[in-house]
Parts: sequence; C-alpha cells; structure tokens
Amino acid sequence: MRTPHDIVLKPIITEKSMENMQQKKYTFKVAKDANKIEIGYAVSKLFGVQVKKVRTMNLPGRYVRQGRTAGYRPDWKKAIVTLTESSKNIEFFDGMI
Repeated sequence: MRTPHDIVLKPIITEKSMENMQQKKYTFKVAKDANKIEIGYAVSKLFGVQVKKVRTMNLPGRYVRQGRTAGYRPDWKKAIVTLTESSKNIEFFDGMI
C-alpha cells in the first residue's frame, strides 16, 4: 500500500493558489494514478485537517525545445483540496500568505 507521501508529491505555489488559500483551498501536485478518495485521505493524514472536497485535473506535458532537440515534459496531475470550515489551516502554508 502507498503512503500519503507517495500520493501528495509537492505543493504548488502560484499567485492563484495563494489567493485560493483565503477560501481554504490548497493546491498540490499528486501521483497520476491517485484518485480523489486517496488524495483526500493523504492530505488529512499528512497535515491533520478535515477535507471537504477534492478536485483533480490531468495536465498534459508541454512541448519544449533546447536547440535542435525537442520533446515533451511528462504529464502530471494537480489536485485542489478544499477544507471544511471547522478545520484548521495547513501550517506549511501559513508563512506564505
């Protein structure tokens, strides 16, 4: 069985994700084969919060070039996790707001 660290790979820190933190929405890069139930469980175990809703997006890799060599970056999956109103904030993100 996979651990929560295998499912939630890293947080996504952008201007838009910082604005969503006011509504208790946090954005993560997650494993491509993880489903919404696994993602919600992993976030609740890692950060000790209560998850209300999970939204996922499969993002295709971009076409990139370096000189005459060309290829694609790998496909990846993004999850936006909404916490319940009674849940505490994720402490990792508190210093970034």
